[in-house]
Amino acid sequence: MSPPSGDAGPGPPRTLSLAARLSFAVGHFLNDLCAGMWFTYLLLFLHSVRGYSSRGAGLLLLLGQVADGLCTPLVGYEADRAACVRCGPRKAWHLAGTVCVLLSFPFIFSPCLGCGEATPEWAALLYYGPFIVIFQFGWAATQIAHLSLIPELTTSDHEKVELTALRYAFTVVANITVYGAAWLLLHLQGSAHGGQNISVGDQLGVQDVSVFRNLALLVVGVGAVFSLLFHLGTKESRRPQHRGIEPDEHSPLLAPAPQPLLLWRHWLQEPAFYQVGVLYMTTRLIVNLSQTYIAMYLTYSLSLPKKFIATIPLVMYLSGFFSSFLMKPINRRIGRNMTYFTGLLVILAFAAWVALADNLGVAVYGAAVLLGAGCATILVTSLAMTADLIGPHTVGLMGGAWGRGWELGGVVWTLSWALTRCGVSPQHSGAFVYGAMSFSDKVANGLAVMAVQSLHPCPSELCCGACIGFYHWVMTAVTGGVGVAAALALCSILIWPIRIRTRDPRDRP
Repeated sequence: MSPPSGDAGPGPPRTLSLAARLSFAVGHFLNDLCAGMWFTYLLLFLHSVRGYSSRGAGLLLLLGQVADGLCTPLVGYEADRAACVRCGPRKAWHLAGTVCVLLSFPFIFSPCLGCGEATPEWAALLYYGPFIVIFQFGWAATQIAHLSLIPELTTSDHEKVELTALRYAFTVVANITVYGAAWLLLHLQGSAHGGQNISVGDQLGVQDVSVFRNLALLVVGVGAVFSLLFHLGTKESRRPQHRGIEPDEHSPLLAPAPQPLLLWRHWLQEPAFYQVGVLYMTTRLIVNLSQTYIAMYLTYSLSLPKKFIATIPLVMYLSGFFSSFLMKPINRRIGRNMTYFTGLLVILAFAAWVALADNLGVAVYGAAVLLGAGCATILVTSLAMTADLIGPHTVGLMGGAWGRGWELGGVVWTLSWALTRCGVSPQHSGAFVYGAMSFSDKVANGLAVMAVQSLHPCPSELCCGACIGFYHWVMTAVTGGVGVAAALALCSILIWPIRIRTRDPRDRP
């Protein structure tokens, strides 16, 4: 009898108990909590609550994005070479990353220690810089170590998909937890100032420092508990040295024809690499910038009560999550390109709504549903297009640890979930492609935020009259303007479909 389909290698696959699967799934919970707070509230906290200039706040976010982009491939390379006798190399890196996150993240959302009213802004920014770099290093180490444990824990492809699905389920829980806790803390803080005027009780300001500090402490406290459960319940096996698989009665008599392998320098010569790269980068710009500036838009352009900075991101996230379940049937019916175009139309509809409506009021919830559904659609589809680009040309991309897609690239875990939604089975990994696109998207997002912050019409004030319209047009530009750029990238793929030029399998460096 032949081995079951989907299991890697001969012999029975390793299986995990339910407790082991759940303990693994919560290992990224701390990272998910911190990521939700980082993207949604960092600029708002630094500029609106702490009162730093728009350029200073943007510079710190840029520093974090660049640090994340650099740490991801470096940690991915070192994680495969590390050795730890007690707990295994993956769990050792996970523990080191967790400690870095726990020790640094609360300081990012807390007042500068030792700073007073006379402290210059540049000194305060220097204070936050090291904590941001340490946090991004720890975040990357935890993410990569957690991802790389999946093929170590099980050899069954079905269980790998299940572990990824459970991991994403806890990502959903983490984001709901962050936004729910933010709403509760803001509600309690507003109730405490119920007897004061609306400018104090219902608008963001220096009085809300304790809200963000307590939210950060809650995030690391809850995340620490789940990280402890991960380390107690997950056992990393000792990986033996790789040896060739001995032939058995199921081995084919003739070896299959070699697939043409692409090295990193080959990818740089492929037009399709740049087509998909631009599409993915513009997609991430839309998703991340809309998440970053939605709170500023709600606060300054719409002048909504501060509870909306928690409820609207939550509506966006839930809308995107539920719409993701439609990706697989839609992809099967109309294909990748038209699915992406459909999501883009939804985002452009949101941009037109924002541009034409001066005051959305409660209709902002409907706009949030559109934005969340559109962002989820284009993100999932762009990741599936990346898999179409890579195809079978990925084994041995860079050799050793760099050839493992489980370990490199900040988008790999999202890719696994996205491919499941779209009906794709990710059999191979393209570390260089994922790493290059992940790095470019992080740096591009940081530079875009810095550019927007530099254009702020009142950099020396918290918000002047001009900033009301400024964030209104920022939301229009990061969705509609970047959406047009994404549409042009999609047109190039429609005209010149994704394909890799045939190469000689003997082409080696």
